[in-house]
Amino acid sequence: MFEVAALDALVRTLLADGHRVVGPTVRDGVVVTDELATADDLPVGWGDEQAPGRYRLRRRDDGARFGWAVGPHSPRREVSPASVALVTIRHRTDPDGHRSFDAEPVDPTPDRPTAFFGVRPCEAAAMAVHDRVLVGGAHPDPVQTARNEGRVVVAVDCGSPAATCFCPSMGTGPALPEDRAEPAGVDLRLCELDPDGADGGGHRFVAWAGTDAGRRLLDATDHRPATEADLAAAAAVVADAEARIERRMPTDDLPRRLADAVEHPRWDDVAERCLSCTNCTLVCPTCFCSTVTDDVDLSGEVTTRTRTWDSCFTLDHSYLHGGSVHASVRSRYRQWLTHKLSTWWDQFGESGCVGCGRCITWCPAGIDLVEEARALVGEHAP
Repeated sequence: MFEVAALDALVRTLLADGHRVVGPTVRDGVVVTDELATADDLPVGWGDEQAPGRYRLRRRDDGARFGWAVGPHSPRREVSPASVALVTIRHRTDPDGHRSFDAEPVDPTPDRPTAFFGVRPCEAAAMAVHDRVLVGGAHPDPVQTARNEGRVVVAVDCGSPAATCFCPSMGTGPALPEDRAEPAGVDLRLCELDPDGADGGGHRFVAWAGTDAGRRLLDATDHRPATEADLAAAAAVVADAEARIERRMPTDDLPRRLADAVEHPRWDDVAERCLSCTNCTLVCPTCFCSTVTDDVDLSGEVTTRTRTWDSCFTLDHSYLHGGSVHASVRSRYRQWLTHKLSTWWDQFGESGCVGCGRCITWCPAGIDLVEEARALVGEHAP
C-alpha cells in the first residue's frame, strides 16, 4: 500500500534503471500511450465516455489517475511496432559490370528496455496472447523477442469501465486474475482507491508484486502493509466495476456455434454497414497481421525491407495468384469475427478477443462485435 505521491517514485525508479517508461497520457482529446517523464503526465482527473462509434473525454471531479477505461492505443504498438525495418540490402557493381548484393538484418533490439505503466488487465491478457502467438511458437519473431527483453509491466485494475467493455465474459478483467499474473508477465499490480476521499482513507494504491522485478520496484517505494480495510476497498472497486459492465459475450460453446453459422444471413446485414476501413483491427490489442514491402532508394543501390501492420479487411491481404480469397466485405468481416472468437482457439488454444471493446468504440459505423456474435448464435442481449 502506498500514497498517490509515491507513483512518481515508481516512474523515477524505472527511469533510473534505464527503462523507457510508456503509459497513458492525454493528447488530442484522447488517452494515448506515450513516454512518461513523471507521474504528472498521467491523465489526472480525466474520465471517458464510450459507445459504439463514439469516444469522448470528460473531466472528473476528483484526482483519479486511472479514472478512464481504455484509449485507442494498446501495448501492441510497443511490442510489435506498426512499421519496422527487417533487412537492408546493398547492391554493388564491380568493374566488370557484374551485380551483387549484401543483405544485412537490421538489429531489432531497442536502445532501452520498455516499462509499461498503467496497463489494464485486458491489455495484460492481450500481451500474453501476443507472446504466445509471436514468441512462443517454433519460429519466434525476432522483433518482439528483442523488445520483450527486460520489459517491466505495471498493471492497474479497472475501476471505471466503458459502456463498450465486456472483459468479464472473456475472463480478462476488470481485475487481473491471480492465476494470470505470471503468464501475463505482470510485475506489479495496482488498484486505485479513494481518489475523491469518499471512504476517508485517502487517495492511495493497493499493490501486489507478481515477480522479483515487481518486488524490487515496491521496495524502492515508500509503502506500508495493506490493512484488511484496504483490501476490502480494493475488492469493492473491482466488484463495482464488474457490476457496471452490462455487455456479455455468449461464450458458451461459441467457437462451434459460430462455425455452424457461416452461412447465416446476418453476415449480409453487417456487410451493408461495414466500411472495411480496418479501424477495428488497428485498435485491437491482439491483431498481428502484417505485410512486407521492399523500398529502393533513389540511387537504386540500397533496398530496405520493412514489415508494417496489415488488416484482414484489406482486399490485398488474402490475395493469391488470380485474385483475393476474401473478395467481398461479407467474407472479410466473417473472416475477422470467426478468427477472433472461433478458429483462434484451434490455432492457439485460447480466444483472440480480450473484451476491451475498442473495436466497438472506434468503428465509425458503430458495429458492435458482441451484438453481432449474439445475433449469429441466436441469443438476444440481456
